[in-house]
Amino acid sequence: MSKILVLGASGQLGHCLKKVAEERQITEVFFPAEDEGNILDIDGIDRLFEKYQPDFAINCAAYTAVDKAEEDTATARKVNKDGAANLAHACKKHGAVLVHVSTDFVFEGVNPYPLVETDAANPINVYGLTKLEGEQAITDILPEHFTLRTSWLYSEFGNNFVKTMLRLGAERDQLNIIADQVGTPTYAIDLAGCILDIIASGSTAYGIYHYSNEGVTSWYDFAVAIFDISSTQVKAYPIRTSQYPTPAVRPTYSVMDKTKVKETFNIQIPYWRHSLEECIKRLGA
Repeated sequence: MSKILVLGASGQLGHCLKKVAEERQITEVFFPAEDEGNILDIDGIDRLFEKYQPDFAINCAAYTAVDKAEEDTATARKVNKDGAANLAHACKKHGAVLVHVSTDFVFEGVNPYPLVETDAANPINVYGLTKLEGEQAITDILPEHFTLRTSWLYSEFGNNFVKTMLRLGAERDQLNIIADQVGTPTYAIDLAGCILDIIASGSTAYGIYHYSNEGVTSWYDFAVAIFDISSTQVKAYPIRTSQYPTPAVRPTYSVMDKTKVKETFNIQIPYWRHSLEECIKRLGA
């Protein structure tokens, strides 16, 4: 059985990987604490690889504060680019395969069709740019990698849109939700399962893959579904992006084509609303 080292283990996806690994009774998965698994500490990472001797390293660590990144560019780049490069070098030195998690924000998101892996990346905010730089750094250093771009990640762990909507819906009578940004939510439990499936496959079809749940929705429709499934009594109103300006520009249409990951690894991807129902059930909402 492969030994798997998870970096960024304290985050949302790290928690989901731990849960799915436990459900599948996968025992050789290691989740070092944040101070021990700091991807900016090159010597520390080297010690981790020597300690666990992993066959695979999963990078869940990232700077994900999209708006804050517009001002804190140096930190975002340090984590998303330099940290990714550090892991790629460690994997190369110790003979491990890297599974790296990236984002749909590497795309401009202006064309109304599902994006494939070979479409030109053209990020429109600092977060997307630094994540793209991380992808490129890994590609330059380490052929043996799987990069999974994902979108609109949520789960019962950490801070995310679903939990925020449930909280605000319980506190307020009405909410304004952006309706002109379209994409696909991703249940992090499903993404964790996909990552472990790729590792279990033994495949060497390295490269970039897209993974989100199936289907298309807007943030407004996503929120309405959350309220509907959880029986939250709040009035939701659709608004335009221009009515809610943010420091970072977001893609307008950010739907990814998942054909490559489905066909390469024979993976079945759930429809977004079905996964949302499962998450809300687990939350007890």
